[in-house]
Amino acid sequence: MNSTPPAPARTLADPDTPFAVVDVHKARRNIERLAVRADRLGVALRPHVKTAKSLDVAALLHGGTPCPVTVSTLAEAEAFADGGYTDITYAVGIDPHKLPRVIALLRRGVTLRIILDSTEQAACVAEAARAAGLGIPTQIEIDCDGHRGGVRTDAPALVDIGRTLHDAGCLDGVLVHAGESYFAHTPEEQRLAARNERDTAVAAAGKLRAAGLPVHTVSVGSTPTAHAVEDLTGVTELRAGNYVFFDLVMAGLGVCRIDDLALSVVVTVIGHRPEYGWILTDGGWMAMSRDRGTAGQPQDQGYGLVTDLRGNLVEGLVMSAASQEHGTLTVRDGAVLPDLPVGTRLRILPNHACATAAQHRGYHVIDSTRPAHDAPAVQAVWGRVSGW
Repeated sequence: MNSTPPAPARTLADPDTPFAVVDVHKARRNIERLAVRADRLGVALRPHVKTAKSLDVAALLHGGTPCPVTVSTLAEAEAFADGGYTDITYAVGIDPHKLPRVIALLRRGVTLRIILDSTEQAACVAEAARAAGLGIPTQIEIDCDGHRGGVRTDAPALVDIGRTLHDAGCLDGVLVHAGESYFAHTPEEQRLAARNERDTAVAAAGKLRAAGLPVHTVSVGSTPTAHAVEDLTGVTELRAGNYVFFDLVMAGLGVCRIDDLALSVVVTVIGHRPEYGWILTDGGWMAMSRDRGTAGQPQDQGYGLVTDLRGNLVEGLVMSAASQEHGTLTVRDGAVLPDLPVGTRLRILPNHACATAAQHRGYHVIDSTRPAHDAPAVQAVWGRVSGW
């Protein structure tokens, strides 16, 4: 369901902290960058809305007009269907218990595609489709890098799954996600991951077609590979989601710049421990999440980098530790601990935008292109979808 968004405010100096902020200018710039790239590659773009989980953010994707989207929960699918979206892919392996909700959306006129990677799931989907008297568009998840779920291209089960789905009028195509690309630390590694993702998807589609099975959709994508891929011949659509906000993990991979990060969390200084070199804030892991995704990168960013309210980085200051409602800021690289009195408001740039966004009911929206003296003006407050 949609959570009630936070109450409106005039500037970032007004709401009680911590709260999430979206810079709409940066989000639009990030969206345009990938849209241009997908157009140049000649494929449809199916953005993943799992990061923002917000109809308002999604409205930025295609000029306010509902476009094809990917979701990570049926709650998102239902909320986006309520918002007028009729072309949705639910990109998490289907739990047979959830098929009645899938069928309910199909009966509403929503083209809701599901994914699976086993003969057991395929049998359940085929049975449910026959009982309902309708096709359930289904994609076979293909494993390209051992990151998570999926059928290997050389597995005999691939054709068996495809035939079971086809006989029930449910086979739509194949879907691949190069999850290991999040650990590809150089442009060349990212290009290789993108090439492998494409080649695996195309090979899987080819194997099904060779068995006489139709493949309408060949879907690939992750934020790193979407920005690195050079050729998508044989692919019909590109998926990515994190790119709308980006985060420190993506910046650490070189996929974006720190200046591209559109999501941050406003916190307030609530104390000091000079004997330890600490500045304490009211934003702990409940505000930022426990994600330490940069810990394995050349530059560990702790729980996030620190900016002032206008988005200017505070030199050397990092959120180095977190308890439930306390954040600890310290300096590194020889920087001097800044004098930040109790009551000072700061913004923290997150490691993982999806995880940080999930801690909040909604977003206070600012536009960094508009002049601000001390605290940027809040242009709007946008809600987000929660639950499963």
